[in-house]
Amino acid sequence: MHSRVRSWLDRAYERLLRRDIDDGPDHVAIIMDGNRRYARERGDEATAGHREGSRTTEQVLRWCQDLGVEELTVYAFSTENFDRSREEREHLFDLIESKLREFADAEGVHENEVCIRALGQVDRLPDRVCEAVDYAEGRTETYDRFRLNVAVAYGGRAELLGAARDTLRAVEAGRLDPEDIDVDEIDRRLYARPVRDVDLIVRTGGAERTSNFLPWHANGNEAAVFFCAPYWPEFSKVDFLRAIRTYESREASWRHTRTDRAVALVRAVAGSSLVETREVVGRLREQLPRGGAEELSAELDHKDRTAE
Repeated sequence: MHSRVRSWLDRAYERLLRRDIDDGPDHVAIIMDGNRRYARERGDEATAGHREGSRTTEQVLRWCQDLGVEELTVYAFSTENFDRSREEREHLFDLIESKLREFADAEGVHENEVCIRALGQVDRLPDRVCEAVDYAEGRTETYDRFRLNVAVAYGGRAELLGAARDTLRAVEAGRLDPEDIDVDEIDRRLYARPVRDVDLIVRTGGAERTSNFLPWHANGNEAAVFFCAPYWPEFSKVDFLRAIRTYESREASWRHTRTDRAVALVRAVAGSSLVETREVVGRLREQLPRGGAEELSAELDHKDRTAE
């Protein structure tokens, strides 16, 4: 009886959260933490936790597609994971290999045109995993409706260091002028290319840190972050919807703050000519959401009337 009531309440809460969600993020990145602890608390081997976690990953992929998310990046194996026991590493390699091949052959992946890409130092992985990466990427390379990035042998510092070294080599070889080094130039030299900026990072398992995950694409975009207690195998659709709601609340606050600053700037140039003020407004309007642009235009109209 208790489980039926709990299930009904969860479904009702899920419907409520779904109604609260508007556009949502384009790119969600997930740190799937807690597989081992989930297994340990149930008296199982770590391998059992990883297997259960892989099922959650499949569910989240479907939830993303249902909600209109266009890109999902999952942290499957970090560079720090190479320090784990050989037995656990081999199990993880087996699981990653099998899931990549399973996804690459899945009917839903092809129906929804999911492009699968691996991010990281793939050459550090066993040959069988590298072959599975090639297989999954090759089977889905022409798709562009949805992007699934699997971060394997990935570390954010290593990614940035590699990009910096590659840039330096290009300069030393005379292929790149130092004056031409910009954001796009660095972006082209990262593992994660082409990847949208990350809008939302989700971490399960209770830890409140982003663990060196996609620093260029997340920190540079001031991505929202959602930390939650459930272990990855326990992560539910309600948890996912709460994460999306957190992103939307943060975006609303960010848009409001940005609009307030833009209006304050227009007021600050009140002593300038209307021509100069219009130039400032024109630049700011391009960077604001629709509502903010309208508020900025109203402020300019007020300045026009005051100047008459």
